[in-house]
Amino acid sequence: MPEQLIKIVASGKMVEIKASIGKMVFANFLSGMAWGLGTVIGATFVLAFLLFILSQLDTAPLIGDYISDILNYVQNTSLKR
Repeated sequence: MPEQLIKIVASGKMVEIKASIGKMVFANFLSGMAWGLGTVIGATFVLAFLLFILSQLDTAPLIGDYISDILNYVQNTSLKR
């Protein structure tokens, strides 16, 4: 695939990019996949940490019953899958 000269006008300045369009699409695809994977892994760690904190709060006198119901619901729904 021949390289093409792409001119982009951004913020009043013209930027020239001399690259293959296929390479640019592939690089953007890989960066999007990495961003998505990082988001999923990060959300998994945050949710695991929150569930750990909730499991420790199970013995709290005021909110213990409510948190216990939440934990039971999460465990029951994960077992059904």
